[in-house]
Amino acid sequence: MFRIFRHYIESRSLLALVIEFAAFALGFHWINILFIEELAAVGEIRGNLWFTSGVYALLVTAFMWGVGLYDTANLRSVRRAFSRIVFSYLLLLPLLVLLEAFALRTLETSWLLHVLPALAVIILVSLAIALVFRGILASLTEFARVRRRILVLGAGERAARIRHYCEGEGQEKIEIAGFIPTGNETPAPEIGNLLAELGTGRLIDLMRQRMVDEIVVAVNDRRGLPVQPLLECRMAGYPVTDYLSFWERESRKIMLESLDPSWLIYSDGFRVGTIVNDLLKRGLDLLIGTLFVLLTLPLMLVIAVLIRIDSPGPVIFRQERVGREGRPFVLYKFRSMRQDAEAKSGPQWAAEADPRITRIGHFIRKSRIDEIPQVFNVLKGDMSFIGPRPERPFFVEDLARQIPYFNERHRVAPGITGWAQINYPYGASVEDAREKLSYDLYYIKNYSIMLDLLVLLETIQVVFWPKGVR
Repeated sequence: MFRIFRHYIESRSLLALVIEFAAFALGFHWINILFIEELAAVGEIRGNLWFTSGVYALLVTAFMWGVGLYDTANLRSVRRAFSRIVFSYLLLLPLLVLLEAFALRTLETSWLLHVLPALAVIILVSLAIALVFRGILASLTEFARVRRRILVLGAGERAARIRHYCEGEGQEKIEIAGFIPTGNETPAPEIGNLLAELGTGRLIDLMRQRMVDEIVVAVNDRRGLPVQPLLECRMAGYPVTDYLSFWERESRKIMLESLDPSWLIYSDGFRVGTIVNDLLKRGLDLLIGTLFVLLTLPLMLVIAVLIRIDSPGPVIFRQERVGREGRPFVLYKFRSMRQDAEAKSGPQWAAEADPRITRIGHFIRKSRIDEIPQVFNVLKGDMSFIGPRPERPFFVEDLARQIPYFNERHRVAPGITGWAQINYPYGASVEDAREKLSYDLYYIKNYSIMLDLLVLLETIQVVFWPKGVR
């Protein structure tokens, strides 16, 4: 597991991305070289071909990341990879055509005879590289078995949660070498592989004997911990990780059930409110927002006409939401429900097969087109492109009473998309709100412009492979 710009990235995903980036760049470079040699009669290329090769590889790998091709489950599936890689190239095609024309700009070439054929060969070779690479990974069973071995200090409820995670979602990443019970807790019934209490034994010898990579401290009460043995292991280079930090790293969210204020106070991060970060984030919002409006204006006009034809009422739905520092603002969306949707019931969560949703509303909600007018909230400064989902004042008051730390999500501007939105389906209950808050707090704690860019890319997958949309 690597931490880049305070965000945790699976090592196998990063390794695969680096390998494919290099392969795509080399493929673009050498195919163009071969192509140019055949066109020697029309001149010599004078542009920086390595630069365009790097841009090509960056664009392709970025969009492949966005459609989930570097998720561990998708790395070893040739079938999944094929459709998503083709989809990435379809999205990128206009940019790739312009990039290839730029690469050959000093040659007397024609688009039909030179630029497009060269790009076609490059794309086919890149597709073959990606599929062959994933085929190799699928055949390398050891690729899935390279797991970190951890020793869990504790055998109670927290240790049981780690065991459950490692046997389920984390089974391809982590192997538990054993659990060491402490004297101030009762071992959970489901805990197996219990090791004897340390006593006079040396923890570092146990680490070496069992080839352990890391110690995870998972006890409810830290009083009575073997401090000296832990210090010895730490000074010898073995990582010692506390329970909450372990969950933050592995699940990319913050576990609310065990959260205490001291961990938030002393842990790193929470730099989203600095002047530099605010300026960078606002600049990114204005740049992307302007481009987004220009690109989607024809689509917005068509959707507006369809909404007016489908049902009576305004095209744009306006609703009060809670923004940064708890300030209210008016949010804009395409109307997807009847005009009188809450006239009798009052505020309520959206439900599966909600009868208040119009015919065109079903389509624009499923495709998330109804969110597009929020870009004007971004340009106004009420929202950002990336951030927690803005909630209505009625629900904010209710959720803040039931969920600790809920109002901390208002430390940043709300967003059209966000870390919670791409990792968890639409929420329509208090438990859903609690789960999404755990992702929102991770985003706020580990904020960086790089994380914003990753969220933007991964939103592609959410839009075209939607889950839980209501």
